[in-house]
Amino acid sequence: MRFIISSTTLLRNLQAISGVMSNNNTLPILDDFLFQLDEERLTITASDMETSMSVSMEPGKMEEAGSVAIPAKILLDMLKTFADIPITFNINQENFNIEIASGEGKYKLNGHNSEEYPLPKKIEESASFNINSQIIVNSVNKTLFAAGNDELRQMMMGMYWDINPERIIFVCTDAHKLVRYTRTDAKGEEESTFILPKKPLVNLKNLLAAQDITVNIRYSDTHAIFTFGNFVLTSRMIEGKYPNYNAVIPQENPNVLRTERLPLLTTLKRVGIFANQSTHQVRFRISGKELSLSAEDIDYSNEAVERLSCDYEGEDMDIGFNSKFLLEMLNNIDDDIVRIEMSQPNRAGLILPGEESDQEEEDILMLVMPVMLNN
Repeated sequence: MRFIISSTTLLRNLQAISGVMSNNNTLPILDDFLFQLDEERLTITASDMETSMSVSMEPGKMEEAGSVAIPAKILLDMLKTFADIPITFNINQENFNIEIASGEGKYKLNGHNSEEYPLPKKIEESASFNINSQIIVNSVNKTLFAAGNDELRQMMMGMYWDINPERIIFVCTDAHKLVRYTRTDAKGEEESTFILPKKPLVNLKNLLAAQDITVNIRYSDTHAIFTFGNFVLTSRMIEGKYPNYNAVIPQENPNVLRTERLPLLTTLKRVGIFANQSTHQVRFRISGKELSLSAEDIDYSNEAVERLSCDYEGEDMDIGFNSKFLLEMLNNIDDDIVRIEMSQPNRAGLILPGEESDQEEEDILMLVMPVMLNN
């Protein structure tokens, strides 16, 4: 097995797929990249068992098809030191010894038998649809921060996809906060739902962030396969029934606050510094056209109060929120004006764009549970 390839091209593609690898693999061979060479292309795969990513390339010169698993760390560390030069790989298919030549340099390392490498899951029966890469990027940016980290509630540790022929709804929640992001310019051919883990979604976002391309998604009951450019990402889905997110969204919210997003964001950052570091509680005292934000940490005698002008319709109200949750939400709303809808101090508040969105195909709703105030 022999091929010649640009060091820069190889490094760029290896770094792109290395994000799926884990630092504590149960199988030692998962610390390797799987190299597979056929008559037309070189395919390299990285995996952590749950998620696999492959990239295909056309080397400058290829001789003798074959496959080998090559230790990832030493290969990446070596490639980072090269300028953009052609490098030659010679692999002995009997003992898996690897010889790498670059100009005047020659390097040897031990590879492993590729037959021990767990290949990505093949989907026999599947549905599929196409989606723009930027919709995936936006859905991850705007929702994934709300996903949970509780191993006992694994369903909440991923992003829920609710697909039908008219739209796709992306949902994340951890029971304290929830984001529902709807796109009517993305749709599937049939109704279906599934939950994807965070890790493959973060990898997708990082790879697609600077691209505006079409991504094909094929999925079965257990796996989803994302194909774009020369990359293929295969992910196992999270099993279980997702909570009925619509049931927790309050419908009657007579108390509506509108204010400028950026001043609220910066004020919340300042006041939140003085809040209790376990609850991050900030008190919203709303009266007339004035919003007062206050926080205190009794243990350290820290206290902060700041006032903002606002447009408010409803009864005067004192309500507490976790400032960290609110900051995450405000950072992911694009409007200059933000709208907060509330019913009672012990009921969830809704965070919404203040104005009608210029993008009719996009809709976002964020929900945050209140924090009990200490009177």
